[in-house]
Amino acid sequence: MTQSVPQPLNPPCRILMGPGPSDTHPRVLAALGAPTVGHLDPYFLQTMNEVQDMLRQIFQTQNKLTLAVSGTGSAGMETCVVNLIERGDRMLVGVNGVFGGRMKDVAERAGAEVSAIERPFGEVFSPDEVAAAVKAHSPKVVGLVHAETSTGALQPLEEIAKIVHDAGALLLVDCVTSLGGVPVKVDEWGLDAVYSGTQKCLSCPPGLAPVTFSQRALDAIDARKTKVVSWYLDMTMVRNYWSDSSRAYHHTAPINMNYGLHEALRLVLEEGLDNRFARHRRNHLALRAGLAALGIEYAVAEEFRLPMLNAVRIPEGVDDVAVRSRLLNEFGIEIGAGLGPMKGRTWRIGLMGEASSSRNVLLFLAALENCLSAQGASIQPGSSVAAANAFYSSAG
Repeated sequence: MTQSVPQPLNPPCRILMGPGPSDTHPRVLAALGAPTVGHLDPYFLQTMNEVQDMLRQIFQTQNKLTLAVSGTGSAGMETCVVNLIERGDRMLVGVNGVFGGRMKDVAERAGAEVSAIERPFGEVFSPDEVAAAVKAHSPKVVGLVHAETSTGALQPLEEIAKIVHDAGALLLVDCVTSLGGVPVKVDEWGLDAVYSGTQKCLSCPPGLAPVTFSQRALDAIDARKTKVVSWYLDMTMVRNYWSDSSRAYHHTAPINMNYGLHEALRLVLEEGLDNRFARHRRNHLALRAGLAALGIEYAVAEEFRLPMLNAVRIPEGVDDVAVRSRLLNEFGIEIGAGLGPMKGRTWRIGLMGEASSSRNVLLFLAALENCLSAQGASIQPGSSVAAANAFYSSAG
């Protein structure tokens, strides 16, 4: 058989303004290329300690069991569910987008008796809705999505956490898109199991899933009567590898991915959480001003909009696929399509981590104007960029 060797990789340079992954800082890319050591090498064990410490700062928690699961954000979801759920346990899941639906699916596969409360895509749950559902179903675990990537909606959690705890249940939360972009106050809000991903506002390539578990959650895990259904994601074993006291081998960690996350977390803390949140908010508002000048509306009520994931309605008569293809192929800008019932009706414009910059906002608006004009849309050339610039000038 004749062997053939492909050409070396030469990926295009994109501006990643979709729902993830986001742009990666050069320092993170450099860290990924650092020399590999063993997964029990003292240098790597120290790196793990520092990753844990930085994750606690960004999750705003003192939780002992805080670590980076070897897998993408979906592995974080499954980790939280399978460790808290035993077959026959009741779980209540809020489904108001694709990722709430996925959490429900994972819980069913883990053997939970799952009940769901539902809202249309783009909406969020009120404390009263959750309270009524908790009273009706008496769940062991309540699962909600803090930042629904499929819709651009931000779910308030503080009141809901108290409702869940007063009922004796645990609150499990998806913070894949929110961590590092808006406050995620695990201890103050009383969140029991939280998972995220590296590729959104942390601006590290996909491959790890930060998770954190409260003492209440650890007590529930320790009280299990059966083994966790996933060997790979079993925190009763994995936590020993991430523990200063034992460092018991469980699996070979992705060494260089942890290097990358380490540097990404350093960048977050160097900037400062409040400054980082303000930057995401400022660029979101500038984008909003530019889109308004084009007559483009958001798909989520203003008080529940994510600053890092802007879901907007596609103007009437505009070809969704043609615009996204032209943005990618001619301008090197990636944005996301709508999902579920929003498919073909919305665009998802990401301003996550490294991609959240005034440069990207202005470049995107200029490119979008070009694409819309090519389809015959009636717009004032330069209006969106002028509006965004006016916002930046007034915001200082």
